[in-house]
Amino acid sequence: MMGAGNFMDEFKRDAVAQITERGYPVKEVSARLGVSMHSLYAWRRKFTKAVSCDTEKNAEIRRLKRELVRVSEERDILKKATAYFARDAR
Repeated sequence: MMGAGNFMDEFKRDAVAQITERGYPVKEVSARLGVSMHSLYAWRRKFTKAVSCDTEKNAEIRRLKRELVRVSEERDILKKATAYFARDAR
């Protein structure tokens, strides 16, 4: 059996996916892969935090994109209004 520090991140993510996505019990995955249950729980915490952080970043990016579209539309409307009133002022 290898120590927890000897596993690649890809292996750890796959092990966590068996628990979180495929619904296998931690005890079963631990026995099948030869990894301690403690390591699996630690990996799950580590990779779940990374995913939630990415999710928050993606949500912020989506919000900023929506705001950019709104502000761009407002700018275009103001440009047209300015041109309209400048034409009438002559």
